[in-house]
This record gives sequence, C-alpha cells and structure tokens, in this order.
Amino acid sequence: MTPKYRLMVPGPTPLPPEVTMAAVRPIEDERTPEYSAVFERILGNLKKVLCTDNTVLVFTSSMTGAFEGAVQNLLSPGDHVLVAVNGVYGARWVQLCRAFGLRVTEVGAAWGQAVDMAEVSRVLAEHPDITAAIAVHCETSTGVVNDIETFGRIAADVLTVVDTASGLGALELRTDDWGIDVVVAGGQKALMTPPGVAFAGISRRAWLRHEKATLPRFYFDWTQVRATHEMEIAHTPWTPAITLLSQLDAALLRIVDEGIEEVLHRHVRLGRMARAGVRAMGLDVFGTDGDAAGSVTAVRVPAGIDGDALIRDVFVEHGVQFVGGPGELAEKVLRIGHCGYIDAFDVLSALGALELSLARLGHRLVVGDGVAAALRSYHAQADGS
Repeated sequence: MTPKYRLMVPGPTPLPPEVTMAAVRPIEDERTPEYSAVFERILGNLKKVLCTDNTVLVFTSSMTGAFEGAVQNLLSPGDHVLVAVNGVYGARWVQLCRAFGLRVTEVGAAWGQAVDMAEVSRVLAEHPDITAAIAVHCETSTGVVNDIETFGRIAADVLTVVDTASGLGALELRTDDWGIDVVVAGGQKALMTPPGVAFAGISRRAWLRHEKATLPRFYFDWTQVRATHEMEIAHTPWTPAITLLSQLDAALLRIVDEGIEEVLHRHVRLGRMARAGVRAMGLDVFGTDGDAAGSVTAVRVPAGIDGDALIRDVFVEHGVQFVGGPGELAEKVLRIGHCGYIDAFDVLSALGALELSLARLGHRLVVGDGVAAALRSYHAQADGS
C-alpha cells in the first residue's frame, strides 16, 4: 500500500478542506459588487494578520514578484540600501537590489545564526546615505528567526522592508507597533493557500517615498494597484487569480475564526514538540532554538548519514515529505515544516517516520524516544505545565 502523503515542508503547506473546496467553485467575474465584497474581506483580514492599519495591496504572483515590486516602488537608480543576510533569502534580496542598479551594503551573519542588530545599527550610523534597510523575518533556508522588533526600532530613520514569507501567520509580527514600513509575504506557507498570491502592507512614509521613486514599474505599480483597490467596486488592475483569491479568503476566515493569538500559540507548541523530538533522537537543532521557531525546525543530519538519502527514505518508505538545506547546507541539514494546517499528530507522524529512517540508515537511537519526547511536550503544554 502506498503510504499516505504528509507534506511537512515550510511551504507550500497542506490545505484545510474548505480551502481545497474553494478551488472548485464556479469562476466569478471579479469586477462585480458580489466579488468585490469578497476581495474587501480579504484585504481586511490581511490587515488583521499583519497587525496593521496600513494599506494592503494584493498581487497575482510568487512572493518574489512582490519583493521585486517593493524595490521598484520605493527606490531610484543608485540608491543605497542595507540588506541583512543570514541565508538564501537575504542573499536573494541582495541580488534583486543589484539587478536594479542599487548600491548594497550587506550586514551578514553565519548561516544558522540571527543577524546582529547592533551591527545593523552601527552600519546605519556609518552610512547616513542609506535609504532603506531590508531584513528577512524567518530565514526559511535555515530556520533562523531575526529580531524584527529591534530591527524596526534601530532602523527607524530609514525605510524598513521586511520579508515575512514563512513568518506571517506563524510568528509574532506587529507591523505598526514595530514601525515596519513595508511588509511583504504570500499565501503558501502559514496562510495555507496554494502558491501564486502575494501582498504588501505599506505605511504612509513608504507611500511618500513611492511618489519620488523612479525605478521603472508597470505590473507591480503600487499607484495603479491602490487605485483599483479603493474603487467603489474594489478589484485589481489586472485579471487576478480568482480561484486563488477565493482560497485565500477561506484560509483567512479560518485563521480569524481561530484567533490570531491562538494561531501563534499553536505554532509555538508545534515547534516545541518538534525540537523535543529531534533532540531525543540525538540530533542537534540548526538555527533558531526557542519559541520563535514556530514555522520550521532545521536539524543537523548526523555524521555518517547522507541527508538526501535520509529525506528520500522518509518519503519513499513512510510518505512524509521533508526538505533539505540549500546551497552550502545541502546534505547537512533537514528541515521539518510545521506551519499552517498542521497539528500535533502530524508532527508525531513526521517524527516517527524520521526515527524509522534514521535507524534504517544506521543512526544509533532507541526508536520511539523521539515520538515519546514530543508527545510528553504536547501533554505538558496541554496541561499548562
């Protein structure tokens, strides 16, 4: 019998039944009062998830498209930007900025470590011509969570841009309270929607900068997008992915119904379970090791085990899909996603599959210790102890 497929990567993530069902509804005309009401509900619920009163714009694209749009709409050729880099996605922002002719100063940290915000502060002080500072909230490639609250405070004199791809809906993010000017994310991670929808929350200060920015833009032009969002029949300037928007609507309704704070607490509990389980197998956590790690747990593959072979064995033998580390972390790190439509028993199943495959490939452990440790963690948290 083919094992049941369990998707345990940090994005895309499993879909709740109501989100899946939204995909088979009849296609609607998006420029009608009826669908406009749905679209306005999406915008309102995105504001709730982002904890913001700022304008939110929605795009049919991967998240990288919305990232590119942030650069195009905020900056001009030759502008100087700071980019915090401690993984693949921070490095991608550097590539993106340089592709548009911007001057980039990197504040780096070793992969697996958080960016030193004191160093960000020092660099900003040394370079008063820096226009914007960019940071990744949860660096999905390593599982590291950066201190965005501090980032917003120390970079308050420049525009702040935060990529919260695998953070939004799983980790605390107080956009307005933390003074973040632009927050960019998408639907396919903790928001439990198929890939293809992205959005940006934009502060008044960012809009003022946008009015002066001269980089070329068209599809992602914030002015055009906002104009159509604010019409009596709210819509998008270009034909949207109507089905994906309907699915995002269903997912956001579920999140709001559960309660934003409870959603965040649930991710904390799942992260604790995952870390307890992998430690009990004799494995080390790579990256953020604490309650902030609610989206993904990155694990060092033990010596003598091929990481790719381990991931493949877990999938083929047990139907559980993990993902390895990118770039220099290939075969060295295994990443377990536990954000979105994931519960405690998904985590237990995943840990059980990992134990069995580790034993099969020669790692010395007592099979069952990992699951037992995770179950004890779940029980203790349920008890409030």
